[in-house]
Amino acid sequence: MRRIVAGCAALVAVSVQAQQAPAVCESLAESLQLNHTTVTSTEAVTSGRFMASGGQALTDLPAFCRVELTIAPSDDSDIKTELWLPLDDWNGKFLTVGNGGWAGSIQYRALAAGVRRGYATASTDSGHTGNDASFAIGHPEKLVDFGYRAVHETALQGKATVDAFYGRAPSYSYFNGCSGGGRQSFMEAQRYPTDFDAIIAGAPGYDRTDVAFQTLGMIQATHETPQSFIPNDKFGLIHEAAMRYCDARDGLEDRLISDPVGCDFDPGVLQCKANETRACLTEPQVAAARKIYATITDPRTGEKLTDGLEPGSELFWERVASREPHYMYISLFRHVVFPNENFDYRDINVVEHLDKAREVDGGLFAATSADLEPFISRGGRLLIYHGWADQNIPPRGSIDYYDDVVDTLGQARADEGMRLYMVPGMGHCSGGHGPNEFDMLGVLERWREHGEAPGAVLATQREDGRVVRTRPLCPHPQVAKYDGSGSIDEAENFSCTAP
Repeated sequence: MRRIVAGCAALVAVSVQAQQAPAVCESLAESLQLNHTTVTSTEAVTSGRFMASGGQALTDLPAFCRVELTIAPSDDSDIKTELWLPLDDWNGKFLTVGNGGWAGSIQYRALAAGVRRGYATASTDSGHTGNDASFAIGHPEKLVDFGYRAVHETALQGKATVDAFYGRAPSYSYFNGCSGGGRQSFMEAQRYPTDFDAIIAGAPGYDRTDVAFQTLGMIQATHETPQSFIPNDKFGLIHEAAMRYCDARDGLEDRLISDPVGCDFDPGVLQCKANETRACLTEPQVAAARKIYATITDPRTGEKLTDGLEPGSELFWERVASREPHYMYISLFRHVVFPNENFDYRDINVVEHLDKAREVDGGLFAATSADLEPFISRGGRLLIYHGWADQNIPPRGSIDYYDDVVDTLGQARADEGMRLYMVPGMGHCSGGHGPNEFDMLGVLERWREHGEAPGAVLATQREDGRVVRTRPLCPHPQVAKYDGSGSIDEAENFSCTAP
């Protein structure tokens, strides 16, 4: 094993036998010199087991060097970052993993997944602890850290640490994030096109300020009056009606809605008649359900802010339209836009609050630029995926962004550096009632390192650990079409075709 350890005056090349690697790791804190960064600690983890915060036990781990950094690019910054560096069998590459929501913690499971694949892997808390935006009150620099600076600094200081520890820079650097991590992915591709060679953006919440009006609007709809409330058991009722209406429109009844855009399902078909009270919806409940599916516009200009949720997503509505407003979006208003801890979601209004919210955002959260030319021109690759049944981030937003990039760069240039995969039946980042396990990182590696432009991606659905269905995920705008023979639960019997 070969290392370069940073001394006080210069970088000194040393050769290290495998059995000496733990000692090199332990001494790294004394020798590593990084810009505006303190090496908090280093330790060799060789037991195959790591106990993360909250009593979370991670097992089946290769031996690695755990490096804890505190990065302070401003006087009010306190960015915690961890790197897990394989002591043996490093694959020569660097991987940074993203955060969900308001971040606020190191992502240990994602670190473990990365190091198991041989990656030198990094994660950051994005500059604060906790899962809401209360950290931002009176701390504008911390908001900048959360918005984009923490991931950028983690990339810079992380790659410098890798270079020092292994004696060479990583051959490829990747970023993998979903939800809030998808927003971080877009930020990196747009703001810092040289940080990563290729990026995965799952369910990218790249415009959370505008989407907040849709997500909080859903619970507003179910609480407009006491009669508007939809009990949890009625969500399943709506889901089954949507399935009956939309499932077979792709030519196959398989309990999946492959392309919800073509389905104009109206929950009004469930409205109670005469003395019905059970397997139906009251008129106020129908009105609330329609609002959940509805596009949100600015009534002053007609501008679309975001689409609503899609048919097939109803089993997840309990999480966003039942008793409590979505924590991430209500925190945006309570802790950033106003701030006012007592702000009531029932008071949110596009006409009164949109301009203020966008002004406060000012590009801190919104990663909406479609100009990916600087990223793509240096070989950058962006792979986006989004579940059609996502309840937190309306999935058509990813299609809108894809279309914006095509309009900006042209189809050929967009195809060179970007792919979008819509996942039937999948909820927010994972789960759902369709095939929702897939290896996007492997796809991205083959694309960036070997020039194998991705086509269909195999997705798997498991129940009780058993594979029950596989299906190809197709690059947008293609959809998976049944070939007409063979099991509908086997991907080999489907082809990607134009809708």
